[in-house]
Amino acid sequence: MKKYIVVGILLGIFFPKAQTSDSTKLSPKIKFSAYAELFYTYDFNEPANHLRQNFLYSYNRHNEVNLNLGLVKASYESDQLRANLSLMAGTYAQDNMAAEQDALRYVNEANIGIKISKNKNLWIDAGIMPSHIGWESAIGKDNFNLTRSLAAENSPYFETGAKISYTSDNGKWFLSGLVLNGWQRIAKPEGNQTISFGHQVTYKPNDRITLNSSSFIGNDKAKDDKRMRYFHDLHGIFQVTKQFSTILGFDIGAEQKTKGSDQYNIWYTPNVLMKYQFDDKWALAGRFEYYNDKNGVIIDTKTPNGFQTFGYSVNVDYAILKNVVFRTEARGFTSKDAIFVQNNELKQGNFFITTSLAAWF
Repeated sequence: MKKYIVVGILLGIFFPKAQTSDSTKLSPKIKFSAYAELFYTYDFNEPANHLRQNFLYSYNRHNEVNLNLGLVKASYESDQLRANLSLMAGTYAQDNMAAEQDALRYVNEANIGIKISKNKNLWIDAGIMPSHIGWESAIGKDNFNLTRSLAAENSPYFETGAKISYTSDNGKWFLSGLVLNGWQRIAKPEGNQTISFGHQVTYKPNDRITLNSSSFIGNDKAKDDKRMRYFHDLHGIFQVTKQFSTILGFDIGAEQKTKGSDQYNIWYTPNVLMKYQFDDKWALAGRFEYYNDKNGVIIDTKTPNGFQTFGYSVNVDYAILKNVVFRTEARGFTSKDAIFVQNNELKQGNFFITTSLAAWF
């Protein structure tokens, strides 16, 4: 009951002019939306506890129908003010928010933005926001592939802090600078006194090309184990033809081996994603990826060669309605070391099939 009272108070703060007679027609500046995605994954390694890989945070249950993400969102926008509040549930929320305080584990977004220039599109936003890093989001329908790439699963989905952003008059350039609580954090880790920073530059020379550069600089550990982390995401989205599109991405990161060290552990991941839209109903997509984290900065396998893994997938999508899509994907991993468990034995490979049904309003 307390959760509903809190949500009601927050809505009252964000939208004081809201009326209760018709929640879908409160004001032309207020929009409400919802998203839900059910899924079923069969992992041929058959984990007994139904929990799959510890480096995956989406669709990460074996042999059970489950909710990956359920989301309700309220947005407000005027010439000088914008705000977003969204709450979520599902295995995505359970796995991604495990480190957060109980009261924050259901918050997907909570942010306010103020325009600070009369003549230019210059804003300051603060709060819990979607990550400025990467080419994929938690909303499955917005991505080429059904599941998320290793790059997306092991870089921030969300961030907390403040950013200043500018969009050029012709819409071709977007630039932002960020001050953050940390690497995918709402609350800072205990003992951490460091402020993190980031940037994003996006260039759209035309409707068919988007180029993006994003970074993170900061320490995500306690003060007595402070280790600076530097991370950069570079990707391009290309609409090659009316039906065929592709994404090329490359992420690279470096973190100090020990506090104050001038030596760094490096990890990186190249990605190639492709999608072919046959018609309004059918689409085919695929992905090739490689993730190298030999020293276990992000994915610690405790094996001689660390996490050095190739991934591949192919998915078929069918739009049942304009706002309902059914997707099926086959995906596999092949690792240099035996890191996948099957029948209490370690294997170098993992293969699984996932289906999902997503609807939005």
